Formats: sequence, C-alpha cells, structure tokens
Amino acid sequence: MNKKILGLLALLPNVAMAADFDGAQLSLLWAAPFAGLLLSIALFPIFSPGFWHHHFGKISAFWAAAFLLPFIASFGLDTAASLVVHAMLAEYIPFILILFALYTVSGGILVWGNLHGSPALNTGILAFGTVIASLMGTTGAAMLLIRPLLKANDNRKHNVHVVVFFIFLVANIGGGLTPLGDPPLFLGFLKGVDFLWTVEHMLAPVAFAASILLVMFYAIDSYYYKKEGVLPVDKTPDSKLQFFGLWNFALIAAIVACVVMSGVWKPGIAWDVMGTHVELQNVVRDVLLVVIALLSLKFTPKQVRAGNDFNWGPILEVAKLFAAIFIAMAPAIAILRAGSAGEMADLVQMVSYSDGAPIDHMYFWMTGLLSAFLDNAPTYLVFYNLASGDAEILMGPMASTLLAVSVGAVFMGALSYIGNAPNFMVKAVAEDRGVKMPSFFGYMLWSCVCLLPIFFVMTFVFF
Repeated sequence: MNKKILGLLALLPNVAMAADFDGAQLSLLWAAPFAGLLLSIALFPIFSPGFWHHHFGKISAFWAAAFLLPFIASFGLDTAASLVVHAMLAEYIPFILILFALYTVSGGILVWGNLHGSPALNTGILAFGTVIASLMGTTGAAMLLIRPLLKANDNRKHNVHVVVFFIFLVANIGGGLTPLGDPPLFLGFLKGVDFLWTVEHMLAPVAFAASILLVMFYAIDSYYYKKEGVLPVDKTPDSKLQFFGLWNFALIAAIVACVVMSGVWKPGIAWDVMGTHVELQNVVRDVLLVVIALLSLKFTPKQVRAGNDFNWGPILEVAKLFAAIFIAMAPAIAILRAGSAGEMADLVQMVSYSDGAPIDHMYFWMTGLLSAFLDNAPTYLVFYNLASGDAEILMGPMASTLLAVSVGAVFMGALSYIGNAPNFMVKAVAEDRGVKMPSFFGYMLWSCVCLLPIFFVMTFVFF
C-alpha cells in the first residue's frame, strides 16, 4: 500500500486503519474476533440478557484481546501498540468525546409538559429531525430529539417502531444534505468535495428516501395507534408545555463549530505518537468538547436533568462496546484498504468493469453494505479513493460515482445498530427509558424490510 496514502489517511479524523502493517498480509481469519464481537452483541441480549447486562464490558474486552494477543505474536508488540494507539487517539477518543459532549448537553434541554404521541406529532418530530440532522449532525439531532419523542410516546403500548424509524431518518438519512450531517460526507469535504456539491446532489436522494419513509411511518403508526390505543394512565401528567435549559442550544452550536474548526483550521502543528499523527486542531477540538460538556453540567440545574431522567448508563455502554469495536475491526478495514492485493479483492473488483470504468450501482451497494458493519466513515474513504481519490474528477465526470459512494455510506449506515455512531446511542437511551428495543438481528429485520426495497428502487432511479 502506498506509504503517502497511509500518511495522508492517518491525518484524517474517524478513519479506522491499522498503523504500520499492510492489510495484504492478513487473511480473513484476522476478522474472526470482530465477527465474534458482533455476534455477542447480537445474541447475548437474546439468550442471556442478565449476563450480558452485567458483563458486556468484559465480553467486549475478551474479543479485543482475542485479536490483539495473536496479533502481538505475529507482528510484534510495537506494531500492536501502534495499532491500539492509533485506534484510541485517532478514532475512539474523538468519537466518544463528541458523543459524550452531545449526550451531556442535550440532556440539559428539557421539554416539560405532555406531548401526546399521535401519528401526526410523531411524523412531525421525525420530519423536523430529518431536516436539522444536516445542520447539526445526525448525532446532535438524535440526542436532542430522542428524549422528547420517548416522553411523548410513554403511554403508547407499541412504540418500538417510533424509535426504529427515528434511527432510519434522524440518525442516518437526514444527515445526507451537508458535510456537517454525517462523518463520511465530512471526510469528503476534507478531501476537496465542495460543500454545495453535497447539498445539490444529495438533495434528491435524501428527499426521495425520507418522503417514502415518513409516509411509511405514518401508516404504521396510525395502524398501531388505532388498533392498540394508548395506556389508560399517561406516565407524563398533563401540564403546560415549557422548555428549560435552552441555553444548551448555544453549546450544541459550539460543538458543531468545534468539529468544523478541526476540519478547516490547519496550523500545521502535529506530534507523532507511535506512528499516529496527533494534530493540534484535533487536540483543541477534543479539549473544547470536554469543556463544553463540563459547562453544561455545571450550569444546568439538576432539576432539569432529573426531568430528563438523565444518567450515564447509555454513554458508558457505548463507550465500552465501541472501544472494543474500533480495535477488533482494524484488520477488516486494513484488508479492505489493500484492495486487489487483499483477501477482499473479489469484492473490490466488483465495482468496476473489465476496462476499469466504474459500476455506479455496485459502488452504491458495496459502500453501503460494508458501511452497515465496518463504520460508514472509513468505508466511504476506501471507495472514494478506489473510484479516483481526486475531488475535481469525482465532482465532474465521475459525479454519479461519488453520489453512489456518498448515498451508500450515509443511507446504509442505518442497516445495523453499529453502522453509524448515533444508532447504538439511540438504542441505549430508549432502553434506559424502558423501551424494549429489537435485538441486533431484530433491528436488521426492520431495516431490511423497510429500507432495502427503497434502496433497490433508488438503484434504478439514481444509479
């Protein structure tokens, strides 16, 4: 693999790659611990929920160790240490700090009173969240709206579908309009894709998919609302609708500004930490994120957080699981990056004709399906570079290919709980509020039934 490309990718945020080793050296067996971790996330909550609830951190650590110990034996302690340092400094810490800041700040905004979760209200909240997701990011929009939505539906007998469609729309598809919306598009922006190119070209696919999903949701929610009714006693007593902690909206704006700053401010100051470039702008961003969260904790009245039933359980669950995920998925990403020289060569070759011309619909599906399990940001970057890597070419004669990569990464991150950062967080918050969310495979049943038909139609309409 070209060392210059490796050096460039090491500078980008949220890009999973293993430092100092070539994915062409690895067999698919190295991805077995990652598969084991995914199966544990999928199966333990079904067959042994009590054990999983008390020991999911230990189980996650076991699978991370199941990869690292053989890796140390094969490639040496130095290479393994470099991999872990890269995973933590370049990927995990920025990831978890953004989630931590948004989770903390959004928990300081309280909608007090009783919103009644009718089909019209729920659809309106989903539509609003879909729009603002491109302005404040899918994670920001999801953390802002999930609590009011759950409170509005706390007297519904069936409310799982509300959260599932919230993940589809607010946590994923809604972020497709701007580089601020979703990490893959932000990486494209850093690579030279014009801000307005994303707005112009992604508008039609986002509007198409969101419109169908909103209509689908309204029909499903209306069915359950009429058939099952609501609980005789609303958990949230009727009272005048009031808003508290609104100053936290300024902090959410500050979080978005910090993320943008880290992408556009290039002071040229960096430190090498065991092969990982730690840039000044990213350090400043991460420190500011912690400061913003602490400010929210300090100055938001405790009664406001109590009204939100705020606690640290969901963010701790995400923190433990994704620490292992970022380490265990490193070999799979490295193999994918190796392209035709790696064990996934057959998959990589499926996106081009024999003469090298791109097959747009295959770029859409390959980027998308891999994004559902390998994190959509690094997967986007792999296929972005495979297509051309030159922003001017991709925005010009290969615009349809860039669109296919962008739509696949953003939209199909919704296919599993781990495809995009806020998916699992929304699940954790909902479960913390007593919603019996589907299992890993149960959620995928929802996503396959609801999303795949839309994606198949989009293949013919757009690619």
